Amino acid sequence: MRMKRFCLFFAVAGLFQGGVSAQLTLEGCQQAARENYPLVRQLDLIERTRDFTLENASKSWLPQLTLSGKVSYQSDVTKMPLAIPGLEFGLDKDQYQAVLELNQTIWDGGAARQRKEEARAGADVRSGQVEVNLYTLRDRVNQLFFGILLIDTRLEQNALLQGQLARNYEQVQACVEQGTATPADLDAVSVEQLDARQAEAELRMNRKAYLEVLGMLTGMEGLENETLVRPAGRTSSSAELLRPELSLYASMRKQLDVREKGLDTGIMPRLSLFAQGAYGDPGLNMLKGGFEPYYIAGVRLSWNISGFYTRKNDKRLLDVDRSDIDVQEEAFRLERRMETAQHRRTVERLDTLMKNDDELLRLRANIRKAAEARVEEGTLTVTEMLREVLAEDQARQTKALHEMQRLQALYDMKYVLNH
Repeated sequence: MRMKRFCLFFAVAGLFQGGVSAQLTLEGCQQAARENYPLVRQLDLIERTRDFTLENASKSWLPQLTLSGKVSYQSDVTKMPLAIPGLEFGLDKDQYQAVLELNQTIWDGGAARQRKEEARAGADVRSGQVEVNLYTLRDRVNQLFFGILLIDTRLEQNALLQGQLARNYEQVQACVEQGTATPADLDAVSVEQLDARQAEAELRMNRKAYLEVLGMLTGMEGLENETLVRPAGRTSSSAELLRPELSLYASMRKQLDVREKGLDTGIMPRLSLFAQGAYGDPGLNMLKGGFEPYYIAGVRLSWNISGFYTRKNDKRLLDVDRSDIDVQEEAFRLERRMETAQHRRTVERLDTLMKNDDELLRLRANIRKAAEARVEEGTLTVTEMLREVLAEDQARQTKALHEMQRLQALYDMKYVLNH
């Protein structure tokens, strides 16, 4: 756990670079979210459980000591069929016995090794399931991160619009002084300025809400003034699927292989040495009454053959489970291929749209400049000029939106493939 805390420290420290203004990176947020999420502690618990189970399995080779006692009363006892003159013989119907037995396994048919392999395989499956659940955090972080980036982009465009409207206000104010515009025209510009400021306030509230959720997910606080680093739009050319689900499927198959080996182990005989030390009435000499100590030592062989009855069906059940895993993996791969194709088509569509964005923005800027000149000449109303100003702003926002959508589509594709 100490190592994990160090990892979290360095992951978070990597987010805050560049002086006073903190820099939040997508990869840093993903790592911090993973380390902060409560589910990650299950990995340590699974590892500890596996180690304890392995240690217990190793101790099965240690000598086993058993203490037992028995007090009994029986309705009849062994009697001599012939009477011997001068000799009286008779067993008590109440009998007592205390036994201390030492048992040392010589060969367990691979049972201890089987328990170790099952412990490792089970731990791998549980760890794989946790990794799959933790991987979904990346998508949640991606959605929040790109949502904030989009808001930042819209705030930049809003600042440009407010700057443009401020210049238009000065322009119309000069026209009012010259008598070529009316105070109502100045009010029209003020209305657009007010709308722009309200849009800015709403965007900042949304940004604060997004950052609050991101802070809870990553365990960081006070992110309102942080700057998000826009990730590079580079992706791997490989289409290989590297998702943690594939490792989970492999671990599940390995677990089934271990269980199949356990079927062989279950039908193996067991061989052990034993020694018993006892004190009872009667002792080993049943013809002699009274309490006496005694001991017995030897070799014990045990073989439970009931596993042969179900062995064939047990193997068939394991084959069914393997087929089920194969179907799950095949469906998973198909879904990921469809998602990858969808994101790739999205990138191609946005590439086509972005080819015209710059030209559209250039033309809108020219139209807006011409409208401003005609207002000064008195041949165009302020309302018509504002329409062109807003049209240019919309073209600028559309261009920025397409860029952000393309970047997010690339990282959605990276998430699908785990590149």
